Amino acid sequence: MKILYFAYLREKAGIAEEDIELPADVTDVRGLIAWLVARGGGPAEALADSDLVHVALNQEHVDLDRSLHDVEEVAFFPPVTGG
Repeated sequence: MKILYFAYLREKAGIAEEDIELPADVTDVRGLIAWLVARGGGPAEALADSDLVHVALNQEHVDLDRSLHDVEEVAFFPPVTGG
């Protein structure tokens, strides 16, 4: 599974993307974030406050309870504001 980090999340993570082997017990976005945080390092810092993280699975915006079944790409990005 490809993980992408955008904007300031990329800066905090220290990487733009990574390929991971999804653990069998991680089945939804919330679980993925918890697993990435537990690994430590830059991605853990970037995702520490999941309230400030938006997620897209295969380029579709989703909530944190969405299943990861058949997902090839997960993108994390900060909230976007406009004016």
